[in-house]
Amino acid sequence: MRYNRVVTRGELDRAVGVSGAVLMGLGSILGTGIFVSVGIATGIAGPAVLIAIAIAAAVAICNGLSSAQLAASHPVSGGTYEYGYRYLSRPFGLVAGWTFLLAKSASAATAALGFAGYILAAFDVANRPLQIAIAVALVVAITAVVAGGIARTSRANAAIVGATLVGLVAFVVTNIPSIDSRHFQFDGIDPVTVLHAAALMFVAFAGYGRIATLGEEVRDPARTIPRAIVIALVATLALYAAVVVVGVGAIGAPAFAATSAPLEAAAPGSVRYVVAVAAVTAMAGVLLNLILGLSRVVLAMGRRGDLPRTLATIDARKSPRHAILVTGAAIALLALVGNVRTTWSFSAFMVLLYYAITNLAALRLPAEHRRFPRVIAALALAACIALAAFVAYAVITAWT
Repeated sequence: MRYNRVVTRGELDRAVGVSGAVLMGLGSILGTGIFVSVGIATGIAGPAVLIAIAIAAAVAICNGLSSAQLAASHPVSGGTYEYGYRYLSRPFGLVAGWTFLLAKSASAATAALGFAGYILAAFDVANRPLQIAIAVALVVAITAVVAGGIARTSRANAAIVGATLVGLVAFVVTNIPSIDSRHFQFDGIDPVTVLHAAALMFVAFAGYGRIATLGEEVRDPARTIPRAIVIALVATLALYAAVVVVGVGAIGAPAFAATSAPLEAAAPGSVRYVVAVAAVTAMAGVLLNLILGLSRVVLAMGRRGDLPRTLATIDARKSPRHAILVTGAAIALLALVGNVRTTWSFSAFMVLLYYAITNLAALRLPAEHRRFPRVIAALALAACIALAAFVAYAVITAWT
């Protein structure tokens, strides 16, 4: 049938190894999530945010294993959009493609606005038009980097992740002496708020999926992708737990949740400037990886004719330049009207639907391609549906 015909216009460059893929995953995860959403989630669940992080990590690991075995079995650009086509049906592929584009475009706009917000906060400036202008300028600059090819993008990402990790380690180490165990005392647990917070934190973990969307640009994908996903998730869980423990432990959940820059608020003395730099680099890293991942889904949809076929063109640098430019333009438009809390909840709901389809596809994998028990994909599917329901309930309740 026409919609199953894949049109290929050139090949992408397999230039990314295990370490590069891990750094791509970390660059996608360690950004808006750890510098912004931890504060939002803490405001929802209070000290019980640690439980929410544990739940989110468990769901992310199950989902990550599903993504890993799918990517190893079918290593092409497009992620769950392609898995939906191959193992389910065209409607599932289309829904996966569009939910990814919508959710991650919103996340990318949030990252750009967060970058601008941290820049202005460092100078004690509150100017919405200026924040938007800085966000759009960042989108243009990062789009130009990604359009230069995967090798240049990988080098830029490695530098960004390195700067981010230095800031996070400094934040954790300097705050350890300030931890007060009384800040973790709370009366009872509200399952609704904890699960709502877990859904938002799951989005913060979900950047590992960027590794899977690079199926045509990693070396030995059957080996590289599963290893990179697992390493990135384990490292992320350790960092998120450490940051929340020392942040909430130092200033308490209410103060940690009361600002759009929670880590900067909790950082002692001059360390807040180190954290501010790390936050800025992290937002840039997330934006870079989102433009990279989104453009690969646009490329895949162009190949199948679900988007204009010109978006499937690959230039002399082995870069899908048309797909990248369209992706950057869409994110810049969203940044003009974006609101951090609104875009983050919308992104959470759409990402959970996306990974529900991922797990459905994993359940349909032939036995010879299955690397993990089917029960893992089944549990991850149930968790995605349940968390999506809690996000929808929380949003509807807030509006009514």
